[in-house]
This record gives sequence, structure tokens and C-alpha cells, in this order.
Amino acid sequence: MSSFRQENSPRMNTFRTRKGYGRFPLKSFLTFFLLVILAVIGPWLYPESLSQVTDESLHPPTLRHIFGTDIHGRDLFVRILFGARISFSVGLSGSLISLLVGVSYGAIAAYAGGKVERIMMQIVDLLYSLPVLVFVIVLIALFEKPLRAILYQAHLGYLLPYSRIILLLVGLGLVEWLTMARVVRSRVLVLKEALFVQAAKVLGQNSLNILLKHILPNLAGLVAVYLTLTIPTVILEESFLSFLGLGVEPPTSSLGSLLSDGANTINPIKISWWLLFFPGLYLSLALWSLNVFGEWLRDKLDPQARSASQQ
Repeated sequence: MSSFRQENSPRMNTFRTRKGYGRFPLKSFLTFFLLVILAVIGPWLYPESLSQVTDESLHPPTLRHIFGTDIHGRDLFVRILFGARISFSVGLSGSLISLLVGVSYGAIAAYAGGKVERIMMQIVDLLYSLPVLVFVIVLIALFEKPLRAILYQAHLGYLLPYSRIILLLVGLGLVEWLTMARVVRSRVLVLKEALFVQAAKVLGQNSLNILLKHILPNLAGLVAVYLTLTIPTVILEESFLSFLGLGVEPPTSSLGSLLSDGANTINPIKISWWLLFFPGLYLSLALWSLNVFGEWLRDKLDPQARSASQQ
């Protein structure tokens, strides 16, 4: 018994201590939960503070304004909460679009097999060669004005300030599905040879029924893992585009546009450090907590990732 413990304990201890892989990452989960709650509830608590311009321009953090104020005297803490709501919404919506497209595309390609699979995966390889951010930028440049015209003609004028956000989440969703499609295809190739799938074929079930009832339910864990890991990627890409001025439009703000405002305000005479520090901290904590939780989830729900980590 002692030899068994000596032989296996190093491996087990390594597995348990790998940055929370062996146990629930409570700190990262609570961190992200708190950030989301603040982003959801905060704007309701301060409904008028976002557009309230005061003479307290560029004041450092105080008890009254815990994150300081921006160049227009607006409370930075409130602006961060509003911006986080936009960033999280784009991240979740874009990830759901990528999930829908990627799972459908990968499952159909794998189950069809043959020439259909080869052609579909060659398309994926081709799209992988395209720069993601360039694609989104071109999408915004080509379709922003037509989308505004459509919204106006459809009497949806209240959506006009969010036209670029709509294009952002659609564009990011349409480029982030490629990895999901590849992973789903690999798993479906294994599942379609499983005994329960072969039994369903013998019983005369059609391909659509087999996909919906037998294969897709077995992808739930895999999909949950990659959805969790896709959300921070989309949030980061949206923040980068907004930082460049290609994301959300004023007066709407996201974490990326707040970072851009802070960078534009900095000058040699007065460095308003809080305009960059606090939006960057909020964004970093959100990305860190999501990635840690996603890695733990992958270790728990993806057998291949779990076996690889134990080797």
C-alpha cells in the first residue's frame, strides 16, 4: 500500500495543484460573478450619471468618485459599469453566434464525410488564413451605412446608436466559429462510429434524427468548454477594435473605448493614470477569471484534455 501511494501521489498532487485544474476555481468564479453583477446592476443604480457632465474634470480617485472622473467630469466607475455591460453583451452574443455556426458546420461536415467533408474543411482552412480583425473592419466599413438605412426604414431608429455593435457581434461571431467547427468535427468523427449510433442506423433512423438525438447531446460538455473560452476572446477583440476607434460609437462606451479615451487624455503635463488603470484592471480581471474557469471546465468535461493533462 505504501509503494502504491509513493508511486501515484506525485502525479495526483501535480494534477491537483495545476492552477486550480483539480478543484473548483472559486476565486476566479466569484471574481467574474462580481464583475457581471456590477455591470448588470450598476447602471440601474446610477441611471443619470453616465451623461452627467460636471466641472470636476480629471479628478483623481476620491471617496466621492472612487475611480476618479474623466475629462468631462463624469464618474469613471459608472462609465466602466456601463462599458462592461456592452463588452460582456458583445462577448456573449458573438460567442453564441460562433457556437451555432461552428457546431452546425462541424457536425454536418463530419457526418456527411467524403468529398463534402473535404470541401467544407478546405473552406475552414481558407478562412483561417484571413486576418480576423481585418475581416471585421471590412464588414463594418461595407455594411454600417446599409444597416443604418434598413433600421431607419424599419422604424427601428432606437437601434441606430447600436448599429456598429450589431455588426461587431455578427462579425466576431462569424470568424470565431472556425475553431469550434474543427473541434466538433473531430469529436463527431469518433461518435458516428460508436455502437449506439450504429444501432440507431440499423433501426432505420434518418441522419437528422441521429445528429439531433444521439450525437449533439454528447457534444454538450465540449461545447460548454469552448463557449467559455470563446467569450474572453471575443471580449478582447471587441475591446481592441473599440480602442482603435472602430468599435462602439459615442456616447455608448465599452471597456476598449474607455481605454482609448484614457490614452488620448494622457499628456506630459498631467498624467491621469486612473483613466487607463481602472478600465484595464476591470478588463484584465474579466479575461483572467473567464480563462481560468474555462481551463478548469475543459479539464473536467473534455476527456481528451483531462487525459493529456494527467500524462
